[in-house]
Parts: sequence; structure tokens; C-alpha cells
Amino acid sequence: MSGSLRLDRLLANLGYGSRREVRGLVLDGAVTLDGEPLADPEARLPLAPDLPARMQVDDAPLDPLPGTLALALHKPVGAVCSHKEGGRLVYELLPGRWRRRDPAISTVGRLDRDTSGLLLMTDDGALLHRVISPKAHVPKVYRARLARPLRGDEAGLFASGTLMLEGETKPLHPAELEALAPQDARLTIREGRYHQVRRMFAALGNHVEALHRERVGGLALPDDLAPGAWRLLNPAELAAIFAGPS
Repeated sequence: MSGSLRLDRLLANLGYGSRREVRGLVLDGAVTLDGEPLADPEARLPLAPDLPARMQVDDAPLDPLPGTLALALHKPVGAVCSHKEGGRLVYELLPGRWRRRDPAISTVGRLDRDTSGLLLMTDDGALLHRVISPKAHVPKVYRARLARPLRGDEAGLFASGTLMLEGETKPLHPAELEALAPQDARLTIREGRYHQVRRMFAALGNHVEALHRERVGGLALPDDLAPGAWRLLNPAELAAIFAGPS
């Protein structure tokens, strides 16, 4: 993000409160830049990349600038990505003020209620569309536990590019399956159709009992990120998304 923005508008866009509330924060000396209190809520600030590291609000670093936030969330089973579903929204796992950010935070694609694992979230529209664009072919890697043992022909059928899902008229793109155990498999897909992984196994007469997304592109779910936890992504991690699995 470039340009400049009034201090009160910046803080309001980041969800710290209404214009009136953030003016109060500034006038109370709660907002500092390079260790010095900022006194004028209407002062214009250059939106430099290092601003969050230099500014503090209530003795905590400023949140990422509008349009620059990107994070990895370990989505737990039971959390939902859409307001149309009943249940706890994934947004409720984030700081409360982030639900007031402008631009708003969105999930990068969706995971259904019963699927866990890596979920990307961002307020950067260009990044979101770059990841989900069919032209990008960003691979997504899932681990599936199945109700019945693998038949043995799944890898070939999934890789053929001819598999049709029920109710659709266009075959799936080729996908890669790795058998890990008789009822345990890793599947890599490059598109994002509705409940795709579950429907792929259903098309072959099997049922997915548990589904976990391990990776998006070259970005793996961090081993130390517990279910329900999140962390901001750095530039190298964002670049890894488009590098593909290592």
C-alpha cells in the first residue's frame, strides 16, 4: 500500500474504533510513532511498509496496514467459513477489531465445517484472486481418512482427467493420489469445486470420514500452529504459495 492517510481514518479502517473513538486514543497519548506520542488525529501519515513496526497503539504494535494483511489459520473441525452456515465463524478466531477492518478480511476459498487444516485469510483482493484463479492452478494438498479401504485404481482414475462428479458435465482436472495406508490417502488437486475431495471419493464408492488440508501451493500448515490458532504470513511465505509443493 502506498500514499498517505489521516491518522484517525487509518486507525478506524484498522478496526481500532470509530473516528470519535480513535481520536480519543490519539488525544489520550495512546498512539506513538518512533516512541513519541502523536497529538493530531488529523495528521496525514505516509503508508510506508515499516509503519506497523514504528507505530504502537496502547503499547502494542500497529496491525498490518489496510490491504496488506495475510494470515494462515489452522481451521478446526466445526468452524465455518460462511455466514450461511450455522456454527462458529472462522473470523471469530481472530482479534475482534479485525472484523471491523476496511477492506474486510476474507477467506481464500473455503473449507467446509468438517474439514480442518490450512486456511488462508487476507484483506488483499489481488492476492485472494491470484490464489483462487483457475488459471493459477495453485495445488492444494489434503489428507483423507476413508470409510473403506482403497480399491487400488483410484490414483489412475484421479490422474486421468476424465473423472466426472455427480451433477456436473465437465471432467475434473488430473489430480494426484498417494496411498498412505489402506484407508488413508493424500490427494493433490488444482481446482476448487464444491466439496471436491469428498465427491471424488464418493464417485468411486467410498466415503471421506475425516479431511485435513496440509498445504496450499508450497506453503505447508506450520507444525506448531494449533487448531484455532493463526499467524501472519511474511513475504517469503506468501511467495511460497505460488512456488508449488517442495
